[in-house]
Amino acid sequence: MAESAPDAERPAVGAPSEVTSFVGRRRELAEARRLLSAARVVTLTGVGGVGKTRLAMRLADEVRRAFPAGVWLVDLTAVEAPELLVHAVGEALEIQDRSARPALQVLVENLRGKQALLLLDNCEHLISECAELADRLVQHLPDLRILATSRQTLGIAGEHVLHVPTLPRDEAVQLFAERAQTMLRGFTLTGADRRSVELICARLDGIPLAIELASARLRVLSPAQVLARLDDSFGLLTTGSRTALPRRRTLREMIGWSHALCTKQEQLLWARASVFADSIELEAAEEVCSGDGIALEEVIDVVTGLVDKSILIREEHAHRVRYRLLETIKQYGRERLRELGQEEELRRRHRGWFHRLVARAEPEWFGPGQAEWFARLRAEQGNIRVALNFCVTERHEARRGLRMAAALCYYWIATSSLREGRRWLDLLLSLDTAPTAVRAKALIVNARLAILQSDFASAGPVLRDGRALAGRLGDARTLAMSMHVEGLAALIDQDLPRAVILLGKSCKQYEHLGDRMSAAISQMYLATAQSYLGDHDQAAALFDDCVAVCDAHGELWFKSYALCVSGIAAWRVGDASGAYALELESIRLKRPFNDRLGLAMCVEVMAWIAAEQGENERAARLLGAVVNLWRSIGGPLFGYLTDHHARCEEAVRRALPARTFDDAVHKGTALSLAALIELARREDAAAPEVAEPSPLTRREAEIAELVARGMSNKEIAAALVIAQRTAEGHVEHILAKLGFKSRAQIAVWVSERSRA
Repeated sequence: MAESAPDAERPAVGAPSEVTSFVGRRRELAEARRLLSAARVVTLTGVGGVGKTRLAMRLADEVRRAFPAGVWLVDLTAVEAPELLVHAVGEALEIQDRSARPALQVLVENLRGKQALLLLDNCEHLISECAELADRLVQHLPDLRILATSRQTLGIAGEHVLHVPTLPRDEAVQLFAERAQTMLRGFTLTGADRRSVELICARLDGIPLAIELASARLRVLSPAQVLARLDDSFGLLTTGSRTALPRRRTLREMIGWSHALCTKQEQLLWARASVFADSIELEAAEEVCSGDGIALEEVIDVVTGLVDKSILIREEHAHRVRYRLLETIKQYGRERLRELGQEEELRRRHRGWFHRLVARAEPEWFGPGQAEWFARLRAEQGNIRVALNFCVTERHEARRGLRMAAALCYYWIATSSLREGRRWLDLLLSLDTAPTAVRAKALIVNARLAILQSDFASAGPVLRDGRALAGRLGDARTLAMSMHVEGLAALIDQDLPRAVILLGKSCKQYEHLGDRMSAAISQMYLATAQSYLGDHDQAAALFDDCVAVCDAHGELWFKSYALCVSGIAAWRVGDASGAYALELESIRLKRPFNDRLGLAMCVEVMAWIAAEQGENERAARLLGAVVNLWRSIGGPLFGYLTDHHARCEEAVRRALPARTFDDAVHKGTALSLAALIELARREDAAAPEVAEPSPLTRREAEIAELVARGMSNKEIAAALVIAQRTAEGHVEHILAKLGFKSRAQIAVWVSERSRA
């Protein structure tokens, strides 16, 4: 019952999904497949805008069946700090390690023995670090393949390089035509228009990004007019020779031409938007990019203009629309921002916005908007990192960064980003040493994260310093928090009598402060300790009270843990059916949070119950599956879980022939998270409750589950490594088959079937 945050084994959302049709590249795809079959590391290189990422994504889609452990996409564009590279890869792999082990060791252990493809996208700004990481991984993991995209090669032994060329004439013209058709309904290439488009594509050297930018001009110009303006723009640069302009400059001049055709406000917003790490919410754009030439209420119209010109890419993220600058476009905007002398000011505005966003999220975390805040902060993680990094590099901003990193306490825990949270706190605590309430709270949060990693040696001194500072400042809330953290440490370290004393005190202090939610969290841990000390009635009452408080606040995340540990307590007093029901409900509540730790705990209990009820093969499969979950989070965090697991495994081994036991465990380790949840949900393995047959195909059912989790078509496409159009088609078929009109109806249907 640690503080943390299930899903089918699938590629994590990382690199951009295909939001438009894929054109051509048959020769390059065939060669890339050949190289990938023979080499451990394949790097796609080429000029910016040539389509390296699109080619890599399509290749990943075509070869995914050859990699049973998955194709994992890691978009590195928003990773500015080299120290976060390994963390970003682990995050994309959905490794929720909560130990204090070295991050690279964790990564290797989780990939060992797995036939997987790792796609490292946009490596150029971290080329040395990516090269070192790729080299280390292939040395230790013979079943791993790495596909990288970069403007330069990694330069490591065994690397095979495929230079991605520009498009040949026919494919370039096809690309222009397909993009033009999205701008102008009914557009066709005929006669003079075809000749103009052929000349445009030749002038742009077949560079896909340049062609897409040019096609966007058809909203207001004819192909002949686009060609004429290109000739005017490029003529002086090429001194009359059509081949004199290098391809790198071709793209740059095309972007420059697009920039020149923007309004002054559009140019300004383009430059200002470049400070964002990846995608942008409209609300953030309004706050950060407005002023000095753009009124706040004008931002939406300026954004619309940039979307129309294909400068900003519109994306759907759950219930919010976001906007993204392609990396090459963003770099151009950043250069313009520097020329305007506004870069530092915009970085400060950017930091200010995310500082305020985090400050809003902290008090609202334990409320009805919790799942939405979780999703929103995850979508903003790249921007949050940029804001924190600004606070580190600009020392006078350190206290704001410290406040921000501490306010993200439950986010670090829920996403299992304990290592990253500690990194930011360590850096900022070293920069801002003033004895303030901000520092006291940050010290306690840092200790809390260390304790959840079972790193007691590091946590002890930090906790003592934080408690002492809070005492000197008379900071009652931070003192209550320190008592809670110290009690949690005693519980994890299995000093149960001490845990009862400390957690009991923290409950009283929180109650005195009127902080009922924090008191309920302490109660959950207190109830766990009391249950293991034999005070079952008092533990049950505390669990019930904790759940009631969570319900009153609309809180889901801690409620799921309260139900889980309450289920353990119920099982220990012989109420197997009650325990099972609690674990099932806990799993249901965990869905929005991808909570592998919580799922591991619930599945553990279900395995124990299955073994007790004589369902030994099912118990063995659950035990096998849970081993993978524990490995991905750094191993069991609580001794009592380990003891019960060992006793359950011993009993099941005795009950089954050795071959049967081993086969069942092996099947369990091969289960996807979705299949594991289905196995866990079966209350009677001999006669499972059968829902009405689903009208959906297996893939449609998988996509319906992702829709129910609030994922957009783009996110579904990236998760399953399919084209966004394919994802959209599946969703349309699901709606038609079920007779629904909205995605919300799909979510309700999935939820009802999961409870059937």
